[in-house]
Amino acid sequence: MPQFDPAIFSPLLVWLVVTFVALYVLMSKFALPKVATIIDQRSERIEGNLAKAEQLKSDAAAVLAAYEKAIADAKAQAQAELAKAAAEIAAETARREADFAKRLGEQTRAAEGRIKSAQADAMAQVRAIASDLAAGIATKLTGASVDQASAGAAVEAAIKER
Repeated sequence: MPQFDPAIFSPLLVWLVVTFVALYVLMSKFALPKVATIIDQRSERIEGNLAKAEQLKSDAAAVLAAYEKAIADAKAQAQAELAKAAAEIAAETARREADFAKRLGEQTRAAEGRIKSAQADAMAQVRAIASDLAAGIATKLTGASVDQASAGAAVEAAIKER
């Protein structure tokens, strides 16, 4: 193997150094700047994407907060409308109950008046019948004729006793 021959060992080292320096210069002047540029571009793109992601995240948080506020406002408005409707229903119910109570009171008073009138008529008829009956009984028992006025007075006296 020629690489291990000590006579040609030093020229091999020289060519190794020359080749290494040439490759180093070529790499540092041409290849490495392109690789560094690509790495920088990727880094900038990643940073841009991260910044964009942060912006989108903050936008999403703002939209979520607005959505939650809109939901809360809608719930509050619905509760207010529900309370308003309940109050209106309660007021309408109270008004209808008052109207019904008023009509019922009027009907009760009218019925009581009719009952009192009927009772007074019935009492007058009972008194007339009682006085006629008393006069008839007295005439049959005693044989003497009793006038209607004295029979009526006797019936009134008996009614007052009871």
